[in-house]
Amino acid sequence: MRIIDLEPRYENSYLACFEEWSSEMKEAGNHKCQWYAQMKDKGLRVKIAVDEQDRAYGMIQYVPIELSPVKGQEMYFIDCIWVHGHKEGLGNMQKQGTGVALIKAAEKDVQSLGAKGMVAWGLAIPVWMKASWYKKQGYKKIDRNGMAALLWKPFSKAAVKPSWIKTIKQPQANANPGKVTVVAFYHPKCQSPSSCWRGHEKPSRPLGIKSFMRNSTPLTEMFFLNGESLTVCSLKVRISTLALP
Repeated sequence: MRIIDLEPRYENSYLACFEEWSSEMKEAGNHKCQWYAQMKDKGLRVKIAVDEQDRAYGMIQYVPIELSPVKGQEMYFIDCIWVHGHKEGLGNMQKQGTGVALIKAAEKDVQSLGAKGMVAWGLAIPVWMKASWYKKQGYKKIDRNGMAALLWKPFSKAAVKPSWIKTIKQPQANANPGKVTVVAFYHPKCQSPSSCWRGHEKPSRPLGIKSFMRNSTPLTEMFFLNGESLTVCSLKVRISTLALP
């Protein structure tokens, strides 16, 4: 395993989250590609893990905290860390220490740039981007926004503790009386929300459901059905009930 800066020859694989084999990833569109084109000259940094056969299979991407949904200064924020974990394609490459190697490389990188700390987000539930994993790497929880915990590792005593920029608006309940409206907020830096959206959009079309997809700053996707906040799984269940006679 080698940890290197993202090179042009690995960009397509990185933009597909190393899941070029996935039809869902292809259907998700080119949102991440457009985001990457805008951000690569604004301070976005990406390191990838490459195996002995020169195949990229893991990555960590991080940005100056001023470009994140967090209030802070002179630090970097980890948008995502991911190691391929599916049976398809490269196979499950997790549980081999790649994540630890990636985050250590990123921390060393930002320290060389003069950053006073590294900030990350993690979910309070034991799924992708687990907050508990960051705690094992020396990060401390300092704030929370729903299921998303904010964690940090200061490198300097002068580092100022950051905080979430809280959501202040959401879709109005029953804005279109007599009609079903679904609004999805997503961030183009991740293909997963786009994939979830496509999974909802297809079955909803025959039902005449009015749907909107909005680019925003949340770290995890948010779905609203007539103003009610739902997880994507709950949204699919609710939509399926609308199709029943």
